[in-house]
Amino acid sequence: MKTLSSSNTFNFIHQSFIPCNCNPSSSSSSSSSSSLVSFKKTPKTTSLQKLNTESKQQSKRVFFLDVNPLCYEGTNPSLHYFAKWLKLFLSHQVTQSHPVIAVFDGERGSEYRRNLLPSYKANRRKFVARGGGGGGGSGHVGRFYGVISDVLQKCNVPVIKVDGHEADDVVATLAEQVLKKGFRVVIASPDKDFKQLISDNVQIVMPKPELQRWSFYTAKHYRDQYNCDPQSDLSLRCIIGDEVDGVPGIQHLVPSFGWKTALKLIQKHGSLEALLNAAAVRTVGRPYAQDALTNW
Repeated sequence: MKTLSSSNTFNFIHQSFIPCNCNPSSSSSSSSSSSLVSFKKTPKTTSLQKLNTESKQQSKRVFFLDVNPLCYEGTNPSLHYFAKWLKLFLSHQVTQSHPVIAVFDGERGSEYRRNLLPSYKANRRKFVARGGGGGGGSGHVGRFYGVISDVLQKCNVPVIKVDGHEADDVVATLAEQVLKKGFRVVIASPDKDFKQLISDNVQIVMPKPELQRWSFYTAKHYRDQYNCDPQSDLSLRCIIGDEVDGVPGIQHLVPSFGWKTALKLIQKHGSLEALLNAAAVRTVGRPYAQDALTNW
C-alpha cells in the first residue's frame, strides 16, 4: 500500500461532507439506481471545518467505504450484492453525524504495480476481460460506475476516484490526513491489506457473509489473533505474499517457510528489516529459514 504524492493528495479543509441520511428499504440488481435503494436526502449543512471545531473533543469518526470489492459476490459482479452491503452499512454502522467517503479504484489503478510485477492481479485482469468491462482495469464495476456513484450521492456520500491509483492507496492517503486533523478512522472493506493501517485510532469494519452483518476488526483483535502489533502486518505479507493478488511469497522458493514460521520470526523481531539484520549476523531460525533469509 503506497501513499499518494503531495500533488495527488486531497485538502480535507475544503472538502464538504454531508451527514448520511439514507433509508435503504429494498435492493435489486437492476441497472436503474432508483430500484437499488430508496433515499431520504439531507441538506448540505455539515463541512469538515465545522466538524473539526465542534466534534474533535468527541473523537469523531470518519468512515471510508472501499466500493470495488463490495461489487463482487465471490468472483461474480453483482449490483444486488453491493446494494445489500450498502444497506447494512448505512443502517447499522453509521449515524447521520458520521462523515462517509466512498472510494473507487481509478482507471489504470493497478498499472503501477503490474509494471513492477506482471503477475499482480493477473487472474482479475483475465476475469475483467471476459466480463467486457474495459476501462483500463475497472472492469464490470466500471460499467456500472455511474449507477453506483448515483446511489451513493443520493445517500449523501461523496465519491472519490483517482486515475492511476487503487482505492486502498487513496484511502491510506486520506486516512493519514484525517488522523492529523484529530479524527479517528474506520475503513469499511473486506480487503485484508488494510490490516497494516490498524492502530488505536484506525479500525476496520468487514462484511461477514456468514453472519449477514458488518463486524469491527480493531488493534485488539489483531493482537489477539497474531500476538503481535498491526505494524508488523506489512512485514508478514512481504514474506508470505498474497496469492489472491498474484504476489508470490518466500514459500514459492522455500516450501517449508510458511505462515507459521514467518509469524514466529516477526513476533520475535518485530519487522522484516530487523529480522534480516539479525539473520545477517547470527542464526535466527531453522536451517531452511536461515538460508531463505540470507540467500533470498
